[in-house]
Amino acid sequence: MQALLERLFQIKAQGSTVKREVIAGFTTFLTMAYIIFVNPSMLSEAGMDYGAVFVATCLAAAIGCLVMGLWANYPVALAPGMGLNAFFTYSVVLGMGYTWQTALGAVFFSGILFFLLSALRIRSWIINAIPVTLRLAIAAGIGAFLALIGLKNANIIVANNATLVTLGDMGSLSVLLAGAGFFLIIGLVARGIQGAALISILLVTVAGFLLGDVQYNGIVAAPPSLAPTFMQMDIAAAFDVAMLSVIFAFLFVDLFDTSGTLMAVAQRAGIAKPDGSLPRLERALMADSTATVAGAALGTSTTTSYVESASGVASGGKTGLTAVVVGLLFVAAIFFAPLAAMVPAYATAGAIIYVSVLMLFTLRSVDWEDITEAAPVAVVLLMTPLTFSIADGIALGFISYVVVKALGGRIRELNWSVAVLAALFIAKFIWLG
Repeated sequence: MQALLERLFQIKAQGSTVKREVIAGFTTFLTMAYIIFVNPSMLSEAGMDYGAVFVATCLAAAIGCLVMGLWANYPVALAPGMGLNAFFTYSVVLGMGYTWQTALGAVFFSGILFFLLSALRIRSWIINAIPVTLRLAIAAGIGAFLALIGLKNANIIVANNATLVTLGDMGSLSVLLAGAGFFLIIGLVARGIQGAALISILLVTVAGFLLGDVQYNGIVAAPPSLAPTFMQMDIAAAFDVAMLSVIFAFLFVDLFDTSGTLMAVAQRAGIAKPDGSLPRLERALMADSTATVAGAALGTSTTTSYVESASGVASGGKTGLTAVVVGLLFVAAIFFAPLAAMVPAYATAGAIIYVSVLMLFTLRSVDWEDITEAAPVAVVLLMTPLTFSIADGIALGFISYVVVKALGGRIRELNWSVAVLAALFIAKFIWLG
């Protein structure tokens, strides 16, 4: 077994041991396992079967981790991404009125495009063509979007006919427990405790049970049927012209999220070369896109690389064995469906808001002294949550970036690809709404 593992992962050559890699895998899993509760809860609001999405979430994560570990040999774990699952449910299905089957078709198509971009090695050209400011803005915009969803799920923010939104009943059980869950996560993270989000979700669920708001369904059971979501994506409907911006949003966010995560984790693991380039990068990117395609077929939103993988690397993980361990743990999680079904929305709200805080960190890198850089960031940051759409936030960001650079006499800072995309987004708003 030692010889096989060494041949697959070059563990000794990377200066690691099997024990370290296994510990790193458990550490990474603990920091990202909250997704097995959050994702089914979110996608079920789009009309999808909760149990089937739970299984699809675990299997998509497992497939992504195994491909990443065995083929790319990166200590990077994958699972359905936060932000894109919210976009899937609240913008594409509930907001735009598409069926969840059509939304899955868009996810499937975006995965295929991502695979082709990676295989043809034109990913770097696309990333370099998009201004860093817009990349930072999109991440922060998604963070604000997630914050609004978390606050809404906890009933901290509720609808109001006069003001659109207002503060909810701060004495209600959902508000109190969601708030306690969020602050518990922050406290645990500040103390360096791994799995803070998972611990918070479980403790808040237990508190809800003790207070009579959660019904006990058991802990372990045979996995639910995958049939309600398996191979249900409507690829033909996803070819509708109006869906182009949706497909672009799925692709664009996944592309930049994955690239940034791979770079950050690889640097910390010592995988990156002295010039900053990453070995086997195309394999890692194709592993990510393969997981997205497989996830759409199984019945879940875009699967992407998780920055939480850095926690495993910090624990000593340097090879793909770390990712393989995470994948096997996701497979084992399938048998905990009764536990997942008990988790109320307010128990996951704290984790959603916590993730939003992490994504808002990108704002620190924005050049706020340059108004032509700051204004587009503000547009994306405000319009993504207020339109309840990542796609619209991205589109308005590109348009505003081109407009302010042109009016500010800085048109030479624009490249043609950004200008073309802005023109396409303007055309989309004029003719398609």
